[in-house]
Amino acid sequence: MTPPLTSADVGRKPIANQIKLNRRVLIGTGAVVALAGTAGLAFQGGPAHIARVQGDAKTLRRGNGAEPDTLDPHKASGNWENNIIGDMFMGLMTDNAAANPIPGAAESYSASADGLVYTFKLRDHKWSDGRPVTAQDYVFSLRRIMMPKTAAQYASILYPIKNAQEVNSGKLPVESLAVRALDERTLEIAFHFEVPYIAQLLTHYTSFAVPQHVVEKYGEDWLKPEHIATNGPYVLKEWVPNDHVRLEKNPYFYDKDNVKIETVYFNPTQDAAAALKRFRAGEFDLVTDSIPPQQVDWLRANMPKELRLYPFILNQYVQFNFKQKPFDDLRVRTALSMAIEREIIVSKITRAGEKPAYALIPPGMPDYPPVAHLNFKTMTSAARVAKAKTLLAQAGFGPNNPLTFDYNMQNTTEAKIVAVALQEMWRQVGAQVQLVPSESQVHYDLLRKHDFAAAWAGWIADYRDPKNYLFLFQSSTIDLNYGSYSNAKFDAVVEASDNERDAGRRAGLLVQAEQMLLDDVAVAPVYFGVTRDLVSTEVKGWVSNNVNINRTRFLSLDRTAA
Repeated sequence: MTPPLTSADVGRKPIANQIKLNRRVLIGTGAVVALAGTAGLAFQGGPAHIARVQGDAKTLRRGNGAEPDTLDPHKASGNWENNIIGDMFMGLMTDNAAANPIPGAAESYSASADGLVYTFKLRDHKWSDGRPVTAQDYVFSLRRIMMPKTAAQYASILYPIKNAQEVNSGKLPVESLAVRALDERTLEIAFHFEVPYIAQLLTHYTSFAVPQHVVEKYGEDWLKPEHIATNGPYVLKEWVPNDHVRLEKNPYFYDKDNVKIETVYFNPTQDAAAALKRFRAGEFDLVTDSIPPQQVDWLRANMPKELRLYPFILNQYVQFNFKQKPFDDLRVRTALSMAIEREIIVSKITRAGEKPAYALIPPGMPDYPPVAHLNFKTMTSAARVAKAKTLLAQAGFGPNNPLTFDYNMQNTTEAKIVAVALQEMWRQVGAQVQLVPSESQVHYDLLRKHDFAAAWAGWIADYRDPKNYLFLFQSSTIDLNYGSYSNAKFDAVVEASDNERDAGRRAGLLVQAEQMLLDDVAVAPVYFGVTRDLVSTEVKGWVSNNVNINRTRFLSLDRTAA
């Protein structure tokens, strides 16, 4: 894992000195917004022709956002890691072409009458080294992710498993985890409460099995290409840091006859402008979540078949650290949230169809009413700015004592441009903000280590249920509770929802919990996202979906289709 860096390690040079600023005044709701044009980002229009590089129909090249921090399913936390890990490993349940759960390593399962005990029948399948996948591999793996020494960042997502939290915190021995192998191909998992999203939860990489025989033999080196064994459609063959990850088809994958792509490359694409150029040059078949905002309109007009924009269960927000002053003060958090001109950001900066966010839970969550909202949602822009200034004055800040703080964000095209806009919006209410960029994997390591004051963050649903957002703020969630938010009343309401079997009453409790977060300004929601993908017309089988998961096993290539 990358060691934690402080903001001093990342560098305090103002971002305005790192990128050329093309400032222009946008008179929208009365705010003056500074927009940034990244050096070299201005696109030289030209024809929309894509000069496809000659390639075979068995090799797929994917632009994949950030460099992975790890490919260990028990230590990963980023969607760019999920894209690779989900091609190598297969959970008890797995994603179909539209990212809906289907049987994976488990060919079937059943639940007890009270919904607390699940029994999974594993399909007869093998690791990529030819060894059978067994129920004991799952027992070993679920114990492994819960061991405190594993330091799994995402362990808390599996806390519904009985005794998981107690094992993860060191209060109970790992053998107490309520997971057991009834025989070689039968696995039993007991839960604290009924989990209505169980099928989707088990598609998540935290629940994946890793090969016990390989991990025990090689320790931390088990992920090296010469050692690794996987049970998914692909196996790791090469990882050149900051250049590419290469996967090859797993000859032992149970459904190998239906896997058309033999080789897949994943390349990091932090620079969205460079990624677009490489896509147009035919170097990439796919680019996910890496499109320059300034080029969205041009892409709509000139490359409509390749541009894939789709509603995304994603919330991008500003995260406050409750353990760093003055962000322990509700007045400060509220003022900064009120100063954000969300409509300007989505209409003038991101421009791909994002929606202003005045809530935490994105639209499109099944059976969840969009009721909770920030209490200043209906105020005019001028009234918000005036109120924000008043709140900061009440907190002790003003012209002679301005609020100053560092703001951390990823060193990606969109995050940098949004950051400059936020900096200017906050300046309008009297805050002086230093922008501190870093690579995505470093940035999120800072968040997990709580080494920031205020930061850009976001969350993509792991499963389509509001609990996937609310668990981030429970006191029991450590690494992923970036701001160290803790509210006993909130915890109690979420726990009550866990134990409520009536769907309507459960939804009501979840709405109540969400409203508590918004009233406490645990974060400042900015916008609900859309997928921003470029897909070559040569790629077949791509299905846009609201979690933006497209496994390579369902794709194919027609090199005559350009």
